[in-house]
Amino acid sequence: MNQKTGIKQRMLQFMKGRYGVDQLSNFMIWSAVILALAAMFIRIPFLQIICWVLLVYAYIRIFSKNINKRYAQNQKFLDSTWGIRNFFAKVRYRIKYGKQTADPYRIYKCRKCGQKIRIPKGKGKIMVTCPKCKYQFRKKS
Repeated sequence: MNQKTGIKQRMLQFMKGRYGVDQLSNFMIWSAVILALAAMFIRIPFLQIICWVLLVYAYIRIFSKNINKRYAQNQKFLDSTWGIRNFFAKVRYRIKYGKQTADPYRIYKCRKCGQKIRIPKGKGKIMVTCPKCKYQFRKKS
């Protein structure tokens, strides 16, 4: 037990000031794993080279001390993959809430201040109170 905490403390000390794992390095590691599995069946040496390059670069990024540059790279990756990630987030949301209740809420705007208000569907006609300006109005949920 004591040896495990010693290893953990040494690893934490080693990682101080280093960038660590982010979405881009996580993506590269999983891509390398998938390519390694594909290379086992397809037997194309080029896939193995790509797999190793991805793994090495991912770990270089993880252990890098140039935090600002790695952060900028991750932000660029997140910006370029926003559409794909948003699509899969919507799919996960639909799976979680079902097809008929893809969105269990209705969004209305306050007539007075323009604040968006989210109310649950299926409650009939209800009085909605704006949390910002306290204006009340009747809407069908």
